[in-house]
Amino acid sequence: MEQNQQNQLNIELGEKEAEGVYSNLALIAHSPSEFIIDFARVLPGIPKAKIYSRIVTTPQHAKMLLNALEDNIKKFEAQFGAIKTFGPENRGIGFKIGDEKNGDKK
Repeated sequence: MEQNQQNQLNIELGEKEAEGVYSNLALIAHSPSEFIIDFARVLPGIPKAKIYSRIVTTPQHAKMLLNALEDNIKKFEAQFGAIKTFGPENRGIGFKIGDEKNGDKK
């Protein structure tokens, strides 16, 4: 039981953070030592987007986040059905996959 108590993590969620931030655009950059994920909001007919949140993390944590998202999406789709995405992945707005400069599209 003592081992179980050592593995517990007490997570505090502040009132402001509990409200959440809506995002429909993510911009991702990386260096050898970190990933930077900017979450922005694009509104129809407005050619300007504002970044509302920035997350800076290690490559290892970025990969762990990817795995956690994949796992949760599989569980969500098993319960509620497939998530549909609209339009081509490279249309310039939304969450892009791959590095177009290097021809790495998925």
